Order: sequence, then C-alpha cells, then structure tokens
Amino acid sequence: MELDTGATAWMLTSASLVLLMTPGLALFYGGMVRGKSVLNMMMMSFGAMAVVGVVYVLWGWSMSYGADVGGIVGNPFDQFGLSGAIYDDAGEFAIDDYGVPGIVGVGFQATFAIITTALISGAIADRVKFGTWMVFSAIWVTLCYFPMAHMVWGGGLLSGDGPFASIATPIDFAGGTVVHINAGAAALALALIVGKRKGFGREPMRPHNLPFVMLGAALLWFGWFGFNAGSAFTADGFAGLAWVNTTAATAAAILGWLLTEKIRDGHATSLGAASGVVAGLVAITPAAGALNPVGSLILGAIAGVLSALAVGLKYRWGYDDSLDVVGVHLVAGLWGTIGIGFLATDTGLFYGGGINQLAVQAIIAAIAVVFSLVVTTVVGLALKATMGWRISEDTEVAGIDLAVHGETAYETIQQGSVVREVRA
Repeated sequence: MELDTGATAWMLTSASLVLLMTPGLALFYGGMVRGKSVLNMMMMSFGAMAVVGVVYVLWGWSMSYGADVGGIVGNPFDQFGLSGAIYDDAGEFAIDDYGVPGIVGVGFQATFAIITTALISGAIADRVKFGTWMVFSAIWVTLCYFPMAHMVWGGGLLSGDGPFASIATPIDFAGGTVVHINAGAAALALALIVGKRKGFGREPMRPHNLPFVMLGAALLWFGWFGFNAGSAFTADGFAGLAWVNTTAATAAAILGWLLTEKIRDGHATSLGAASGVVAGLVAITPAAGALNPVGSLILGAIAGVLSALAVGLKYRWGYDDSLDVVGVHLVAGLWGTIGIGFLATDTGLFYGGGINQLAVQAIIAAIAVVFSLVVTTVVGLALKATMGWRISEDTEVAGIDLAVHGETAYETIQQGSVVREVRA
C-alpha cells in the first residue's frame, strides 16, 4: 500500500484533537468541583495522560492489537515496545490499508486509552489519594481497557470476527463500549468502593467555576471530531458523515437536557447545557458511522433527556458519583450502543432491519458493563486493601489541593489546619 499523505494528515490531526480532549476534560471536571480541590481534579486527568502514555507504548498497543489470546486480549509481548508496529520487513514505515503509517494509528489509539482512563476520575473527586489513582490508572488500563479494545476493535470476542457476528456484525464506531460504557461502569464500581464525600447529601457541593465547565465542554466537543470523524481512518465521506452526525446529536442533546431541566426545575442552566454536550457526544460515539443525520438528532435528544434524569439517581440510590460519570457516560453510552439497533440505516429495526442488530448491540453492551464492573471491583478492592483510597478527613475538609500538591488554585489564607478561600 502506498502512502496517502491526505489520509495521514487527517489522522495526525485527529490524534491531536483527541489528545486535546483530556486537558478539556480537566477543565470540565475542574470547574465542577469545589475551589479547594480543583488542582487535584485537573491533576488526575494529567496524571492519566502521563501514566497511560507510557504504558501504551510498552504493552498497551500490543495488548489491544497484537496476536489474539482467547478472543479476550492481545499478547502483550507480541509487539512490546512497539516492536514490529513501526517498520515493515524492508525497514520502511509500515502502511495500513488506508495508506496511513501504522505508527500514526498507534498515536491515535493511545489518545483513546488516555481519555477513557481520565473519565473515571470524575466519580471519585475530592477524596482519594493521588498516588493510588496513578497506580490504579496503570493497572486498570492494562486489565480492563486494553482487553476491551481488543475484544471490540482488535478481532476479539465482540468484534466482527467474534461469535456474535453470526447474528449481526457488532457496531461500535468510535467507542461506545470500549470508552464510555467501560469508563461509566468503572466509575460506578469505584464510587461504591471509595465511599461518599464527607457531607454528601447534606452540604451543598456546587461547581466552583461554571465558565471552566463550559470551556471544557467546548474543548471536548472540538476534540470529539477527531474522536468520531477520525475513526473513519481516512478523509472520506464516512468522516464527513460522522462529523455531521456528531454535531447533530450533540445539539439535540443540549436541547433535550435543557428542556428536561426547565420542566423539572424551572431553570435551563449552563451546567445543564455543558452536560448535554457531553451526553450527546457520548451517545453518538458508537453510532456516528451507522446513522443518518435525522436519526442522530433523535439519538441525541433522547440521550439528553435520559442523562438529565439519570444524574439524580445517585441521591436516590445513595452512591456518590461526584461529577456524574455514571449518569452521563454509562447511561448515554448504553443508549448510544443499543440505539444503533433501532436507528442504523442499514440494519436498524426502524429501517426494516429486524431485531438482529438490536440483539447484538444489547449483548455487547451487557458484556462491556459486566466485564468492566468485575475487573474494576477486583482492582479497586485490591488497592483499598494495600495502598488505601481515602485521604484523611481533615485533609478532605481543609482541601486536598494544599495538603497533597502543596498548591492552591486561588489566593488563600492558612490558619492552623483550616484553609479559607479569599473571595473578592
């Protein structure tokens, strides 16, 4: 295959866009927490970038796309350190079927692993040890993300080469199962293991900087075009379709969320608009190449409504998912993955395709939930028993930023063990 410089340029751009999503997530999450823990929240995203960036080069690519082991994972030693992933037998850069050097694909896929891991941090904001989070990031991405990526995209159990393809070919265009269901289920497991923040349900824990939240949502939306349109793997009509579908679903999700808020609470909020952005982006991720723009509007609008309703479940069921990772990523990820079975233009139920696609989408979604819950629970409990998850109660009350990182985001006065923010 000859080098296609246009496709290569598009994929390099897409990889850069997806990498930008993690700093965007840091702003989004950072604005949603209280001022005394904003730096720690942002550091959890940057920490995930550092850890996963190293791990992916060493064994992450090989575990995701290396030689298959039982349909579950790639052999970590097959292309350890990217051996065999960069050059062909003639010593030239290996080129994939789209005319793009394989090393560009490695970079693109690494950014997915980074953002998926960082997403989980929002469920455990304000209260966990930074060191434990860093160790968790390395273990979780190894035992949960890489196997899931292999199962769905690397020719494993949940791919078009797996057993469920005999019913219908599973569809996950850009990461409904691999990224969002995976991270959302992991977030639920960790929230239960770590426990609630002090004062959860009794004290107000409002976002300290809503402009940060909206800026973060904007950067996520911008980066998501690399996420979804980049998953066409070349600059073609499918990339254009994914781009338009991503915009349509996201816009509709904002309206769905705001309408739900207005009816339920009497206000359409900026936090709701920003959250609607993410809900729509999550839902369209697995479906971006399988729907038409009108179907994307429907998918996005429903995602906005479902997620707006789901974020309140933590108060009813008593788990502290601090920044609504479960309500947005798990719920919208499930809907987006299963909604393909209704709205896919070729195989969807509403387009005369029967129930086969719907059945397969439900199966792969269920397997993704169970796999992530089980693996995350084992890893989370093991770290709880060894390193421990929780910071001290005094540190949580005074503010994790100063105690853990020796810094504060805003001007502060320290009196004894109490840190009080100075507000203009």
